[in-house]
Amino acid sequence: MTEFLIGGFSTCGACVFTNPLEVVKTRMQLQGELKSRGTYQRHYRNVFHAFFTIGRVDGLLALQKGLVPALWYQFFMNGVRLGTYQSLDNLGLTTDSSGNVVWWRSIMAGAASGCAGAFVGSPIYMVKTQLQSRSASTIAVGHQHTHASMTQGLKGIYAEYGIMGLWRGVSGAMPRVTVGSAAQLSTFAISKEKIQNLGIFPHNSFAVPMLGAMVSSVVVVTFMTPFDVVSTRLYNQPVDARGKGTLYRGLLDCFARIFQKEGIWGLYKGTAASYFCMGPHIILCMLFWDQLRQLYLHTGKLRDSQK
Repeated sequence: MTEFLIGGFSTCGACVFTNPLEVVKTRMQLQGELKSRGTYQRHYRNVFHAFFTIGRVDGLLALQKGLVPALWYQFFMNGVRLGTYQSLDNLGLTTDSSGNVVWWRSIMAGAASGCAGAFVGSPIYMVKTQLQSRSASTIAVGHQHTHASMTQGLKGIYAEYGIMGLWRGVSGAMPRVTVGSAAQLSTFAISKEKIQNLGIFPHNSFAVPMLGAMVSSVVVVTFMTPFDVVSTRLYNQPVDARGKGTLYRGLLDCFARIFQKEGIWGLYKGTAASYFCMGPHIILCMLFWDQLRQLYLHTGKLRDSQK
Protein backbone atom coordinates (compact mmCIF):
# COMPACT_ATOMS: atom_id res chain seq x y z
CA MET A 1 0.00 0.00 0.00
CA THR A 2 2.87 2.38 0.81
CA GLU A 3 4.33 1.99 -2.70
CA PHE A 4 0.95 2.99 -4.20
CA LEU A 5 0.70 6.08 -1.96
CA ILE A 6 4.26 7.14 -2.78
CA GLY A 7 3.51 6.80 -6.50
CA GLY A 8 0.31 8.84 -6.18
CA PHE A 9 1.73 11.69 -4.11
CA SER A 10 4.88 12.04 -6.21
CA THR A 11 2.91 12.63 -9.41
CA CYS A 12 0.49 15.05 -7.72
CA GLY A 13 3.48 17.21 -6.80
CA ALA A 14 4.60 17.26 -10.43
CA CYS A 15 1.06 17.94 -11.71
CA VAL A 16 0.71 21.27 -9.88
CA PHE A 17 3.63 22.66 -11.90
CA THR A 18 2.81 21.14 -15.29
CA ASN A 19 -1.00 21.44 -15.53
CA PRO A 20 -0.87 24.76 -17.50
CA LEU A 21 1.25 22.97 -20.10
CA GLU A 22 -1.35 20.18 -20.19
CA VAL A 23 -4.05 22.76 -20.99
CA VAL A 24 -1.95 24.13 -23.86
CA LYS A 25 -1.15 20.63 -25.15
CA THR A 26 -4.82 19.61 -25.16
CA ARG A 27 -5.87 22.73 -27.09
CA MET A 28 -3.13 22.28 -29.69
CA GLN A 29 -3.97 18.59 -30.20
CA LEU A 30 -7.62 19.47 -30.88
CA GLN A 31 -6.87 22.39 -33.19
CA GLY A 32 -7.80 21.69 -36.82
CA GLU A 33 -9.49 18.38 -35.97
CA LEU A 34 -10.00 16.31 -39.15
CA LYS A 35 -9.10 19.28 -41.36
CA SER A 36 -6.29 19.54 -43.88
CA ARG A 37 -3.37 21.81 -43.12
CA GLY A 38 -4.08 25.41 -44.13
CA THR A 39 -7.89 25.04 -44.19
CA TYR A 40 -8.59 26.15 -40.62
CA GLN A 41 -7.84 29.13 -38.41
CA ARG A 42 -4.89 28.55 -36.11
CA HIS A 43 -5.78 30.11 -32.77
CA TYR A 44 -2.60 28.69 -31.24
CA ARG A 45 0.49 29.07 -33.43
CA ASN A 46 2.95 27.57 -30.95
CA VAL A 47 3.30 26.81 -27.23
CA PHE A 48 4.18 30.37 -26.22
CA HIS A 49 1.47 31.94 -28.38
CA ALA A 50 -1.04 29.47 -26.88
CA PHE A 51 -0.06 30.54 -23.35
CA PHE A 52 -0.48 34.18 -24.25
CA THR A 53 -3.79 33.65 -26.11
CA ILE A 54 -5.40 31.56 -23.36
CA GLY A 55 -4.29 34.01 -20.68
CA ARG A 56 -5.53 37.02 -22.67
CA VAL A 57 -8.91 35.64 -23.77
CA ASP A 58 -9.88 33.12 -21.08
CA GLY A 59 -7.95 34.70 -18.22
CA LEU A 60 -4.83 33.54 -16.37
CA LEU A 61 -6.79 31.12 -14.18
CA ALA A 62 -7.81 29.24 -17.33
CA LEU A 63 -4.24 27.98 -17.55
CA GLN A 64 -5.06 25.85 -14.49
CA LYS A 65 -8.31 24.48 -15.92
CA GLY A 66 -8.93 20.88 -14.95
CA LEU A 67 -6.43 20.99 -12.08
CA VAL A 68 -8.73 19.16 -9.65
CA PRO A 69 -9.40 16.16 -11.92
CA ALA A 70 -5.75 16.27 -13.03
CA LEU A 71 -4.62 15.82 -9.42
CA TRP A 72 -7.12 13.02 -8.77
CA TYR A 73 -6.12 11.35 -12.03
CA GLN A 74 -2.44 11.52 -11.17
CA PHE A 75 -3.09 10.12 -7.70
CA PHE A 76 -5.21 7.17 -8.84
CA MET A 77 -3.61 6.36 -12.20
CA ASN A 78 0.00 6.83 -11.20
CA GLY A 79 -0.58 5.47 -7.71
CA VAL A 80 -1.65 2.21 -9.36
CA ARG A 81 0.97 2.44 -12.14
CA LEU A 82 4.04 3.27 -10.07
CA GLY A 83 2.88 1.21 -7.12
CA THR A 84 2.37 -1.87 -9.31
CA TYR A 85 5.71 -1.38 -11.05
CA GLN A 86 7.60 -0.98 -7.77
CA SER A 87 5.83 -4.02 -6.31
CA LEU A 88 6.94 -6.06 -9.32
CA ASP A 89 10.46 -4.64 -8.92
CA ASN A 90 10.47 -5.53 -5.21
CA LEU A 91 9.59 -9.11 -6.17
CA GLY A 92 12.65 -9.21 -8.42
CA LEU A 93 10.64 -9.49 -11.63
CA THR A 94 12.50 -6.66 -13.40
CA THR A 95 16.08 -7.76 -12.59
CA ASP A 96 18.37 -10.74 -13.07
CA SER A 97 19.93 -12.88 -10.34
CA SER A 98 22.67 -10.26 -9.82
CA GLY A 99 20.18 -7.44 -9.29
CA ASN A 100 20.82 -5.74 -12.65
CA VAL A 101 17.85 -4.32 -14.55
CA VAL A 102 16.77 -6.54 -17.49
CA TRP A 103 15.40 -4.22 -20.19
CA TRP A 104 12.66 -6.48 -21.55
CA ARG A 105 11.42 -7.37 -18.06
CA SER A 106 11.34 -3.68 -17.14
CA ILE A 107 9.39 -2.87 -20.32
CA MET A 108 6.86 -5.63 -19.64
CA ALA A 109 6.41 -4.54 -16.03
CA GLY A 110 6.02 -0.91 -17.10
CA ALA A 111 3.47 -1.83 -19.77
CA ALA A 112 1.38 -4.00 -17.43
CA SER A 113 1.37 -1.41 -14.65
CA GLY A 114 0.54 1.38 -17.12
CA CYS A 115 -2.40 -0.56 -18.54
CA ALA A 116 -3.85 -1.08 -15.06
CA GLY A 117 -3.37 2.57 -14.12
CA ALA A 118 -4.99 3.85 -17.32
CA PHE A 119 -8.10 1.76 -16.77
CA VAL A 120 -8.53 2.99 -13.20
CA GLY A 121 -8.03 6.67 -14.06
CA SER A 122 -9.90 6.78 -17.39
CA PRO A 123 -13.18 8.47 -16.25
CA ILE A 124 -11.33 11.27 -14.50
CA TYR A 125 -8.96 11.81 -17.43
CA MET A 126 -11.93 12.09 -19.80
CA VAL A 127 -13.52 14.86 -17.72
CA LYS A 128 -10.14 16.58 -17.32
CA THR A 129 -9.67 16.67 -21.10
CA GLN A 130 -13.15 18.06 -21.65
CA LEU A 131 -12.69 20.78 -19.01
CA GLN A 132 -9.31 21.82 -20.40
CA SER A 133 -10.63 22.12 -23.96
CA ARG A 134 -13.53 24.36 -22.92
CA SER A 135 -12.89 28.01 -23.80
CA ALA A 136 -14.33 31.24 -25.12
CA SER A 137 -15.92 30.79 -28.56
CA THR A 138 -13.34 33.03 -30.22
CA ILE A 139 -10.51 30.56 -29.50
CA ALA A 140 -12.49 27.33 -29.13
CA VAL A 141 -11.10 24.11 -30.63
CA GLY A 142 -12.71 20.68 -30.69
CA HIS A 143 -16.14 19.87 -29.29
CA GLN A 144 -17.15 22.09 -26.35
CA HIS A 145 -18.67 20.16 -23.45
CA THR A 146 -20.93 21.97 -20.99
CA HIS A 147 -19.90 20.68 -17.54
CA ALA A 148 -17.99 23.16 -15.42
CA SER A 149 -16.46 20.86 -12.78
CA MET A 150 -15.21 17.32 -12.29
CA THR A 151 -18.13 16.32 -10.05
CA GLN A 152 -20.72 17.77 -12.43
CA GLY A 153 -19.05 16.05 -15.37
CA LEU A 154 -18.87 12.60 -13.76
CA LYS A 155 -22.44 12.81 -12.43
CA GLY A 156 -23.82 14.05 -15.75
CA ILE A 157 -22.07 11.39 -17.83
CA TYR A 158 -23.18 8.62 -15.46
CA ALA A 159 -26.77 9.88 -15.35
CA GLU A 160 -27.03 10.04 -19.13
CA TYR A 161 -24.93 7.11 -20.33
CA GLY A 162 -24.44 4.85 -17.30
CA ILE A 163 -21.28 3.21 -16.05
CA MET A 164 -20.07 2.40 -19.58
CA GLY A 165 -20.22 6.10 -20.45
CA LEU A 166 -17.60 6.82 -17.80
CA TRP A 167 -15.15 4.49 -19.51
CA ARG A 168 -15.74 5.85 -23.03
CA GLY A 169 -12.37 6.41 -24.67
CA VAL A 170 -10.54 3.89 -22.49
CA SER A 171 -9.57 2.06 -25.71
CA GLY A 172 -7.28 5.00 -26.46
CA ALA A 173 -6.13 5.62 -22.90
CA MET A 174 -4.84 2.11 -22.21
CA PRO A 175 -2.48 1.90 -25.23
CA ARG A 176 -1.40 5.50 -24.54
CA VAL A 177 -0.34 4.85 -20.95
CA THR A 178 0.90 1.32 -21.71
CA VAL A 179 3.33 2.63 -24.34
CA GLY A 180 4.27 5.67 -22.25
CA SER A 181 4.74 3.68 -19.07
CA ALA A 182 6.80 0.96 -20.73
CA ALA A 183 9.07 3.61 -22.27
CA GLN A 184 9.24 5.77 -19.14
CA LEU A 185 9.84 3.25 -16.40
CA SER A 186 12.23 1.04 -18.34
CA THR A 187 14.39 3.90 -19.65
CA PHE A 188 14.35 5.59 -16.24
CA ALA A 189 15.48 2.42 -14.44
CA ILE A 190 18.16 1.58 -17.03
CA SER A 191 19.42 5.18 -17.38
CA LYS A 192 19.60 5.67 -13.62
CA GLU A 193 21.54 2.41 -13.22
CA LYS A 194 24.00 3.34 -16.01
CA ILE A 195 24.55 6.87 -14.66
CA GLN A 196 25.06 5.56 -11.12
CA ASN A 197 27.60 3.00 -12.37
CA LEU A 198 29.66 5.75 -14.00
CA GLY A 199 30.61 6.89 -10.48
CA ILE A 200 30.40 10.60 -11.39
CA PHE A 201 27.88 11.46 -8.68
CA PRO A 202 27.82 10.49 -5.00
CA HIS A 203 25.55 7.64 -3.89
CA ASN A 204 21.90 8.75 -3.54
CA SER A 205 22.60 12.08 -5.30
CA PHE A 206 19.40 13.68 -6.66
CA ALA A 207 21.30 14.33 -9.93
CA VAL A 208 21.15 10.62 -10.80
CA PRO A 209 17.33 10.29 -10.92
CA MET A 210 17.05 13.76 -12.50
CA LEU A 211 19.35 12.85 -15.41
CA GLY A 212 17.64 9.48 -15.75
CA ALA A 213 14.27 11.23 -15.93
CA MET A 214 15.55 13.63 -18.61
CA VAL A 215 16.57 10.70 -20.82
CA SER A 216 13.25 9.01 -20.09
CA SER A 217 11.18 12.08 -21.01
CA VAL A 218 12.65 12.29 -24.54
CA VAL A 219 11.88 8.62 -25.22
CA VAL A 220 8.35 8.89 -23.81
CA VAL A 221 7.34 11.94 -25.89
CA THR A 222 8.68 10.33 -29.09
CA PHE A 223 6.71 7.10 -28.68
CA MET A 224 3.66 8.40 -26.82
CA THR A 225 2.60 11.53 -28.73
CA PRO A 226 0.53 9.80 -31.49
CA PHE A 227 -1.33 7.80 -28.82
CA ASP A 228 -1.75 10.96 -26.77
CA VAL A 229 -3.34 12.83 -29.70
CA VAL A 230 -5.70 9.92 -30.40
CA SER A 231 -6.64 9.61 -26.74
CA THR A 232 -7.45 13.34 -26.52
CA ARG A 233 -9.63 13.14 -29.63
CA LEU A 234 -11.54 10.06 -28.40
CA TYR A 235 -12.24 11.60 -25.01
CA ASN A 236 -13.33 14.98 -26.33
CA GLN A 237 -15.47 13.97 -29.32
CA PRO A 238 -19.25 14.56 -29.20
CA VAL A 239 -21.49 11.54 -28.61
CA ASP A 240 -24.91 10.42 -29.81
CA ALA A 241 -27.92 9.48 -27.68
CA ARG A 242 -26.39 6.07 -26.96
CA GLY A 243 -23.11 7.56 -25.76
CA LYS A 244 -21.19 6.50 -28.88
CA GLY A 245 -18.65 8.84 -30.43
CA THR A 246 -19.82 10.61 -33.59
CA LEU A 247 -16.37 11.30 -35.07
CA TYR A 248 -14.40 8.12 -34.34
CA ARG A 249 -15.54 4.52 -33.84
CA GLY A 250 -12.49 3.58 -31.79
CA LEU A 251 -8.70 3.57 -31.54
CA LEU A 252 -7.83 2.28 -35.03
CA ASP A 253 -10.52 4.35 -36.74
CA CYS A 254 -9.20 7.47 -34.99
CA PHE A 255 -5.63 6.75 -36.12
CA ALA A 256 -6.84 6.15 -39.69
CA ARG A 257 -9.06 9.25 -39.91
CA ILE A 258 -6.40 11.58 -38.49
CA PHE A 259 -3.81 10.18 -40.93
CA GLN A 260 -6.25 10.45 -43.86
CA LYS A 261 -7.41 14.01 -43.14
CA GLU A 262 -4.41 15.61 -41.43
CA GLY A 263 -1.46 13.52 -42.59
CA ILE A 264 1.27 11.91 -40.49
CA TRP A 265 1.99 15.21 -38.74
CA GLY A 266 -1.59 15.29 -37.49
CA LEU A 267 -0.59 12.47 -35.16
CA TYR A 268 2.24 14.63 -33.86
CA LYS A 269 0.22 17.80 -33.26
CA GLY A 270 1.39 19.59 -30.17
CA THR A 271 4.71 17.71 -30.03
CA ALA A 272 6.53 20.75 -28.66
CA ALA A 273 3.76 21.27 -26.12
CA SER A 274 3.93 17.55 -25.28
CA TYR A 275 7.62 17.78 -24.51
CA PHE A 276 7.23 21.03 -22.55
CA CYS A 277 4.44 19.30 -20.63
CA MET A 278 5.61 15.70 -20.34
CA GLY A 279 9.30 16.56 -20.05
CA PRO A 280 9.05 18.59 -16.81
CA HIS A 281 6.24 16.35 -15.53
CA ILE A 282 8.26 13.16 -15.99
CA ILE A 283 11.40 14.74 -14.55
CA LEU A 284 9.55 16.06 -11.49
CA CYS A 285 7.49 12.88 -11.11
CA MET A 286 10.48 10.54 -11.28
CA LEU A 287 12.53 12.80 -9.01
CA PHE A 288 9.75 13.05 -6.40
CA TRP A 289 9.07 9.31 -6.66
CA ASP A 290 12.73 8.40 -6.23
CA GLN A 291 13.26 10.81 -3.33
CA LEU A 292 10.07 9.76 -1.51
CA ARG A 293 11.10 6.13 -1.83
CA GLN A 294 14.55 6.93 -0.49
CA LEU A 295 12.95 8.77 2.44
CA TYR A 296 10.60 5.85 3.10
CA LEU A 297 13.44 3.30 2.99
CA HIS A 298 15.65 5.48 5.20
CA THR A 299 12.85 5.94 7.74
CA GLY A 300 12.25 2.17 7.80
CA LYS A 301 15.92 1.46 8.41
CA LEU A 302 16.04 4.09 11.14
CA ARG A 303 13.06 2.48 12.91
CA ASP A 304 14.68 -0.96 12.67
CA SER A 305 17.93 0.35 14.16
CA GLN A 306 16.08 1.78 17.15
CA LYS A 307 14.38 -1.50 18.06
